[in-house]
Amino acid sequence: MGGYGQRYTQEFKDSAIQLSLNSEESNLQIAKDLGISSQTLYSWIQKYKKSHNLQSTTSRGSSKNKESLEEENRRLRKELSSVKKDREILKKAAAYFAKETL
Repeated sequence: MGGYGQRYTQEFKDSAIQLSLNSEESNLQIAKDLGISSQTLYSWIQKYKKSHNLQSTTSRGSSKNKESLEEENRRLRKELSSVKKDREILKKAAAYFAKETL
């Protein structure tokens, strides 16, 4: 769909911008899914934010983002703990089977 000098309808641009602003997916993934360059999408978003006097930040939604980061941190800590336990079990099993084969 994309190409040098490609023209997009305003409706397509608006849809892409709204998708980016309201989605949890990265702009890179959204651009890839839409078949446009990430720079193009970024440019559209910046123009939209400037024309609508919106704060131009790299993070999405301050308190919502912070809350989701805390949840993600909690989930990752729990997952890490589980992986460490699994690793210890596998170490013991490997040692047991290594002794058995000698």
